[in-house]
Amino acid sequence: GDDSSSALSGVITPSVVSSGEELGACYRAAQPYRHGLISDLCVPGFLNKVLDEVKNNSKVTFKESDLFRVYQSIDLANLSPGTDLAKSLPSLMSLRAALYSDQFRSFVEKAADLQPGTLTGQVDCAANCHARGCHLLCHDDVIGTRKVSYIIYLTDPEDAWSDEDGGRLELYDSIEQEDGTKVPAPFPVKTILPNFNSLAYFVVTPGVSFHSVQEVFCDKPRLSIQGWYHAKEAPEEIQNATLNRLKATGAGEDTEGAFIAFDSEPASKVAPEENCSGTPMLSVEDKKFLSQFIDDTYLSDKSINEIRECFEAESSVQLRHFMNESWEKKLKRATEEEDKKIGLGRGNPSLKYDAGVSEDWNAVGPAHKQRFLEYGGQESSGKDDASAGSLMLHCKRRLLESPAFGRWLELATSLGMPSGYRGRVRRFRPGLDYTVAHYGILTHTAVLDASLCFAAGSGKQLMYDEVGDAVDGDDDDAVWDSGDAGGFECYIAADEEIENGKAAAAAAADEYNEDDDTELLSVSASNNTLSLVYRDPGTMRFVKYVGSGAPSSRWDISLEYEVPEPEDEDFDDDSKDSAPAEDDGVGF
Repeated sequence: GDDSSSALSGVITPSVVSSGEELGACYRAAQPYRHGLISDLCVPGFLNKVLDEVKNNSKVTFKESDLFRVYQSIDLANLSPGTDLAKSLPSLMSLRAALYSDQFRSFVEKAADLQPGTLTGQVDCAANCHARGCHLLCHDDVIGTRKVSYIIYLTDPEDAWSDEDGGRLELYDSIEQEDGTKVPAPFPVKTILPNFNSLAYFVVTPGVSFHSVQEVFCDKPRLSIQGWYHAKEAPEEIQNATLNRLKATGAGEDTEGAFIAFDSEPASKVAPEENCSGTPMLSVEDKKFLSQFIDDTYLSDKSINEIRECFEAESSVQLRHFMNESWEKKLKRATEEEDKKIGLGRGNPSLKYDAGVSEDWNAVGPAHKQRFLEYGGQESSGKDDASAGSLMLHCKRRLLESPAFGRWLELATSLGMPSGYRGRVRRFRPGLDYTVAHYGILTHTAVLDASLCFAAGSGKQLMYDEVGDAVDGDDDDAVWDSGDAGGFECYIAADEEIENGKAAAAAAADEYNEDDDTELLSVSASNNTLSLVYRDPGTMRFVKYVGSGAPSSRWDISLEYEVPEPEDEDFDDDSKDSAPAEDDGVGF
């Protein structure tokens, strides 16, 4: 009716609304999945007023989870016209009225190749700001009755956005799995720059509409209005939606395959020695073997007892300067050299998704769960000039998978001798890589996680003065320790209800609600540091997206050890509640 067209006048460019058919044709032909881009959405000057209003009248709330880092501004869905805030945002209110008017909705139906009458009048949109370092990892937007996803860019019109600035909308191809579900490839295949006064849109489709917001690499704010048009009912195949996939109950469906048993050895080597008080000790033979790799500090009976006391109290411990000096030097040289080669981190924009990918290093996806490089090359003999991956693989096979190290773990954790292990050599590149917490990594039984991390910095324990300035360690250590550049490994408690198999779509209904997850422990990336964490079946973990401001890649050897089921139930229960939020571990 007339009020609908009057809602558009002075707001939406008239030629846009009349081009529904042409836009629909472009939309149908778009790859990797159907999407459209409208430039010059609003009449000249109008969106500049919206931009000023948003900048001057709105408070922002910083939000961060495993999936995103963003400043949320105004929730427009719940903004009532008569309120003071609404009165201070007249142009924004006019834009909202135009976007959800009958006339514009029927234009969107044409442009998105939908049947007339598909979309309802439900208003669902918000203003967000992605500042330097902000990002939103890969997901498909499928929640409830969302039908069309759109984003209007409010970036500074005077200062055009370029690839080096980041903040692009990234679209992914999906790969069909053997079970028929579709997952995104590790890297996006199409990107869209956030140009002022343009609108990008696509129909929300389970297992298809995978997209992300690339990290913002510059100091210009990437302001946008992000929203959805809803349908009367949820889409078919909603069980394939990212959130439902992430909350699927198949515990262990995504863990790293079966545990591999330790090599068997003659019985004489297996029995630990005891000292005069009857405490088990590491044999001379094991100490000699382990000292080829591990710093001698960690091999003394006194240290092992201290580590065990700490581990029994906290269920976790971080051991700094773990590998001996010669190994620390070799690994430092090799990792620094390879980081220099790809030139990422320290604020450089990450423009090549396949940086560092080679015959030896493969990209691991799917992107809605993880992206990192895994080493699949040869093992070095431990020579000084070997590559980072081959040296790390040598440490993994010769040290971390050795029966002698299994016996050291038994003494250092009192969890019993591990019966097997599984794991990988990984590289998380700045501005690109991460893992996301999801229910497929829940295990049926408790495991002992061991992550041996290598990164820029000295790996020292940071001390802070009263003002909160770091007084020890170097600048790189301080960046990792602050968590601002990501790369930390975080443990969170899974939602009990979902764990028990009642994964209702409602439970997945709010990807921005990170309050459900209780953080139990966060371990910063730190050079040459071994982190041991006892993880029970209700706990998930993720490595937070490594930002482009990180001083290096996070390189790690990540293993899970299969440990005997605890007979002492108290140990198990305590560990759930008492895991500290920040664990400094044992300082030697």
